[in-house]
Amino acid sequence: MAIGNRYEFMFFIQCVNGNPNGDPDMGNSPRMDPEDMHGYITDVAIKRRIRNYIQTAFEGQAGMDIIMQNATNINKFIAKSKEDAGVDIADKTVKGIEPARQLACSRYYDVRTFGAVLSTGPNAGQVIGPVQIAFAKSIDQILPLDISITRMAVADGDKDKDSKYYEALESDTPEDKLRTMGRKQFLSYGLYEARGFISANLSEETGFDDADLKALFEAILNMYEHDRSASKGEMAVISPLIVFRHIGTDSDEKQRIRQAKLGCAPAHKLFELVNISKKADVELPRSYRDYDYKVKLSAIPKGVEVL
Repeated sequence: MAIGNRYEFMFFIQCVNGNPNGDPDMGNSPRMDPEDMHGYITDVAIKRRIRNYIQTAFEGQAGMDIIMQNATNINKFIAKSKEDAGVDIADKTVKGIEPARQLACSRYYDVRTFGAVLSTGPNAGQVIGPVQIAFAKSIDQILPLDISITRMAVADGDKDKDSKYYEALESDTPEDKLRTMGRKQFLSYGLYEARGFISANLSEETGFDDADLKALFEAILNMYEHDRSASKGEMAVISPLIVFRHIGTDSDEKQRIRQAKLGCAPAHKLFELVNISKKADVELPRSYRDYDYKVKLSAIPKGVEVL
């Protein structure tokens, strides 16, 4: 069964001497709001790492495939959904779309979680996902750095030559010409706050259930543990997640179920109950331990619980 409660959640991403999300339009410099100098990580960058974790941790499990894979053509997955649903590939009517859309939701974790446009080739409709994640934004201003690095080798010469050609080229090249310079963009430290939203009503459309919810939170907490690189070697999601679960207040069960789905308080009011700030004796944070985290539990609205 699909989940029956609305959720909002919040988590924090720490970056130490790395590049949390490079901007290709700015020489791969860490993304930053030019008006207030706060850094940000895009929603698609976060969802990519959630997908990667699901693909790794749940490989081979039914219903846990990923449609948005690296360097692939999603139209082949859409076509397969239509074929396996027993409908004509060219059928663009509801009868030709809906069975394939339902099959894609049941087969692909990211479709029933984040949604997808399934009309880019064979038409299997569109799916609005119940889980949405906003841009993560740094708690404090960031200072992007651009440093020179030395590459102790080169990759020169004509293409499609044999090894003897390259050996001869290397022998005829002065040693100082066999090195080159490069650049590296990073920031010394940044702590980013990310917010997410889960709709119980949209979950009914895709079949997003409690097992999927558990997998989502597991993936968020561990998504950087399996995504190490030179630019993200010390990135981590700081545990625990802060989760607001709407449970309703009415004594009538049907009405309470309805309240749990629709929610009992605006999301922005719940997020305002969480405060994170630098400790008084810290000028330049270099760890998540340099911050104080507070959740105003006494102000949690009725019908909402904090997990």
